[in-house]
Amino acid sequence: MKARYLGHVVFYVKDLGRSLAFYRDLLGFKEIGRVFNGAAAALTSGRTHHELLLIEVGEAPSSPPGRRLGLYHIGIKIGDSLEELRAAKKELEQAGVPISGMSDHTVSQSLYLHDPDGNEVELYVDADEAIWKKNPAAVLSPIKPLRL
Repeated sequence: MKARYLGHVVFYVKDLGRSLAFYRDLLGFKEIGRVFNGAAAALTSGRTHHELLLIEVGEAPSSPPGRRLGLYHIGIKIGDSLEELRAAKKELEQAGVPISGMSDHTVSQSLYLHDPDGNEVELYVDADEAIWKKNPAAVLSPIKPLRL
């Protein structure tokens, strides 16, 4: 067996409308339909049938902040240039979404933020693929601060 790519992520969310405002309206995923009597929504970027499924669970215990077992963050590619990352940063700031970090990973450059339920989301653009194709270990390069 060989994994080809990560197909989708499923999040339990407190409020489906609030989460759709973030993932659909702000980040630009397209809602393709609802299931579970409207309590869940499937979204796609257009790459496949769905990359994200949001299931509303209402008031449920949440994980404590900080390091813990389980999901750390999801990464969403939003473009191919630093100009697109700058534009995303500006759009997030205008929407009042705090940016918790910005990093240069050598192979990509990233913004970090949290969705309405506290899940960490990385928005990134890839650097020139020649960097990691020539040296696959470049993905393990020390993380540098990113200034946009």
